[in-house]
Amino acid sequence: MGAVVTALRVAADKDTGVAVVTLDRPHRLNAIDLALRDELIAAWRELRFDDTVRAIVLTGAGERAFCTGLDRDAEVPQPDSPYMADDPLLHVGPKSNDLWKPVIAAVNGMACGGAFYLLGESDFLVADPAATFFDPHTTYGMVSAYESVLMAQVMPHGEAARMALMGTAERLSAQRAHTIGLVTELTGPGGSLAAATAAASVIAGYPTEGVQGTVRALWAAKEAAVRQGFAQAPHLVALGNLPLDRQAELFRSRQPEFRLR
Repeated sequence: MGAVVTALRVAADKDTGVAVVTLDRPHRLNAIDLALRDELIAAWRELRFDDTVRAIVLTGAGERAFCTGLDRDAEVPQPDSPYMADDPLLHVGPKSNDLWKPVIAAVNGMACGGAFYLLGESDFLVADPAATFFDPHTTYGMVSAYESVLMAQVMPHGEAARMALMGTAERLSAQRAHTIGLVTELTGPGGSLAAATAAASVIAGYPTEGVQGTVRALWAAKEAAVRQGFAQAPHLVALGNLPLDRQAELFRSRQPEFRLR
C-alpha cells in the first residue's frame, strides 16, 4: 500500500509488518465526510488482502484532534420511509469490514461522537496526555445510540453513561481514560503514535494465525451485545432525535466552556 488519497493516508512498512492509517483532514478536526468514510472502508478491505501488513495503527493528523465524528456539513441521503434509515458511519470501522488484524488507536487531541465507531472497533488505545474524549449527542438533541453501544463494551457502565449523558459539558481527560482502562498507555506529549507503532511492531512479529485468531476471539466476547444494541439503535434515533433544523440551532448556540475530569 502506501498510496496517498484525498483524506486518508496509509503507509505500510514491509520490514516491520505495520501499516499506519492516518485520518488526514486536520482543517476539519479529522471529521469524517462521506468521501473519507468510503476511503476508510476501502482501506480496511484492502488491508485484508495485504499479507505484508500484520498489524495496524490508526491515528489522526495534526495535534488538535484524533477525530470529531461525522462532518456536520456532510449530506447523508435517506430513504423516504419510516422503516429505513442509513447511518453513514455504521461500517467505517475495521471489524465491520471483516478485518481481523490487530488495530491500535493512537489518540491525539479530541476524540468525540462518531470517532467512537473507530475506537470501539480498535483492539486497544494509546493516548497523548492532551487527548480528550466526549460525546456531544445529547447536547444537540440527538440520541447517542451506536456510539454508546460500542463504548459500553470498553468502559465501565457508569463512565460510558456519564460521557454519553453529559454531552459537551464534560470531557474525559487522557489521565482519567487511562485510570478507567479505556486507554492502555498514557505517553509523553506527542508520543502516542510512536508508542502505538512500537506495540504494533511487537505484535506483527508474532505468528499471524495466532494473532488474528486472538483478535477474533476477543471480539466474539462482545459482538453479541453490540449486535443486539445496534438492532435497537435505528428506532431510538428515529424516536429521540430532534429535527435537523433544531439540532443545527442548538449546535450554533453551543457554549465553549466544559469541565475536564
